[in-house]
Amino acid sequence: MPPRLSTPDGRVTTPSTRTLLGEDEGGLVRRTVLPGGLRVVTEAVPTVRSVSIGVWVGVGSVEEDVTEAGATHYLEHLLFKGTPKRTALDISAAVESVGGEINAFTAKEFTCYYARVLDADLPLAVDVVADMVTSSLIAPDDVESEREVVLEEIAMRDDDPSDAVHDLLASRMWGDSPLGRSILGSVESITGMSRETVNTYYRRHYLARNMVVAAAGNLRHDDVVALVEKAFASAGFLDSSDDPTPPRITGAAPGTGRGVTLLHRPTEQANVVLAVPGLARNDDRRFALGVLNAALGGGMSSRLFQEVRERRGLAYSVYSYAAQHAAAGLFGVYVGCQPKKVDQVLDLCRTVLADVVHRGITQEELERGKGQARGGLVLGLEDTSARMSRLAKAELVYDELPSVDELIARVDRVTMDDVTDLARSLLPASPTLAVVGPFDEVTRFEAALG
Repeated sequence: MPPRLSTPDGRVTTPSTRTLLGEDEGGLVRRTVLPGGLRVVTEAVPTVRSVSIGVWVGVGSVEEDVTEAGATHYLEHLLFKGTPKRTALDISAAVESVGGEINAFTAKEFTCYYARVLDADLPLAVDVVADMVTSSLIAPDDVESEREVVLEEIAMRDDDPSDAVHDLLASRMWGDSPLGRSILGSVESITGMSRETVNTYYRRHYLARNMVVAAAGNLRHDDVVALVEKAFASAGFLDSSDDPTPPRITGAAPGTGRGVTLLHRPTEQANVVLAVPGLARNDDRRFALGVLNAALGGGMSSRLFQEVRERRGLAYSVYSYAAQHAAAGLFGVYVGCQPKKVDQVLDLCRTVLADVVHRGITQEELERGKGQARGGLVLGLEDTSARMSRLAKAELVYDELPSVDELIARVDRVTMDDVTDLARSLLPASPTLAVVGPFDEVTRFEAALG
């Protein structure tokens, strides 16, 4: 199923050709579906001399059951350990020897393996990334050695309270559900995970129909398709007659937990996140949420930054943010402050949120928020990696590829009433509070929530 495409005037169409967006949109975007349902989407950017290429797999930590917690991320590590053609050193050295970079990341709903190289080295990048994604050995010795690496990564997360607090919040808000569990898994789940479990997970999810190859830069679409077809066919990935897996645009929403969760750490700073349920990723109100977020805590001119840091000096870091997934989302405020100031900071944050609920934002904040959103959209697409990511996400999770002009138009259509209504819908909800710091009693924070 191809993504729905928004034309500059806002009409939505399903293309019958392979051209998605023309050159008048800033780049030529084309799409081809190979046998097995493997999608190849490219954007030609002839003004650069590099190409960013990514193999995106529509599997993230939300696919895991309790016994597989952390398997997606564990597998991401293992795919760099070797194939019948290349050792782990060969994989990294091949790309780095031409001045390129190769890496990967795991998210809640997808995994990405990517490389950025000079345009002349695109054939090498496609071959290396496709080889590791399709033909990893998952050797028993590698499973054991990489287990220790993942456990070190979990320990590093636990030692960084500004990271740990967000996993703590998700666990409290969404409980023992796929969204609530950490992408990294736990010490217990990783320690107990067998090679058979990881390999079975790999073979079950890493199929052509679940994959998108996205590329942006100085390229020709037909050349990329030929390279991808050769690399994936040699691994037997194009032998089926499957259609592409539909985009993940809905899901079963987990229950929402409220109240306080506390992780005691003898730190010099308290790390706090105050959050309420937010919007799912494809909610039409997400553009209004972007404007609201900008007004509340999206930059140095935002209310939270001005009230908490500039006027009172209560914290160095304070911001608001939205996390959005297919089934659910959250809107949160993060603050890092001295433990003795945490009660004052929490009270001030709640006062700022309540003021927006009761009195809304100003016209100046509305325009500033729109400007911030417009600038972020356009400036973000200056980078070929961002363009590559945009193509893949259109296939995997958005089911549409709007032009930049249409995205800007959607931002411009946000009204004061849209933002006010959204604030009054989201912010009064009973909040969830996660705290990491040198505290022993949850009750003091329960009182702060009212």
